Amino acid sequence: MNKLAIFKNVCLALAGLIFSASAWAHGGAAGTDTDQCKFELEPGHWLHYTAYQPEMYPAKDFCGSLPALNALTQLVFDYQDMRYRDMAVEFEVTREPDGTRVFFEEAKKHKSGTVALSLPKGVTEQGKYLIHITLLKNDGGRLDAHMGFTAGAGESISYSTYGLYALFAFAGLYVLYLSSAGFKRQIDTGLEKIKA
Repeated sequence: MNKLAIFKNVCLALAGLIFSASAWAHGGAAGTDTDQCKFELEPGHWLHYTAYQPEMYPAKDFCGSLPALNALTQLVFDYQDMRYRDMAVEFEVTREPDGTRVFFEEAKKHKSGTVALSLPKGVTEQGKYLIHITLLKNDGGRLDAHMGFTAGAGESISYSTYGLYALFAFAGLYVLYLSSAGFKRQIDTGLEKIKA
């Protein structure tokens, strides 16, 4: 196999790894077993959570980190287990570590299994927050779940964005390899050393 073919294969393999759909699904997790956006209500029974900031970041969803402060924030909770749909559920968001309440919704039933809460101003201070969910059982018992998130750090660059940058860098190097005799000679010399 000649050097050009080796170089092409390496570039194609790296591009395939970078943009593999299964590698980047669920924020880099390969399945729902590692889904960071869920609360465990009871062993084996989960409530899924997704946050949106539609005015600042249309068509993006968030989980453990909300980038914007003072922005409309929507929190959506889904529970698939039918038995939870007959329970009243209470929601509270507190700023940590002092526990200051920033949002509260009294307990009520949500027969659809989906609860959408709207915080018109979102959260106003950068820092750590905790979502408290309490399901009130018909027998008077309670199920409590908690999930933390941070707010106000701005939007971080995703791994797929870094992958796109890497792909463009490799494409640029490949074009340089094909168009510059001096660069081609340096790469060929390097490959000969590696091969030897």
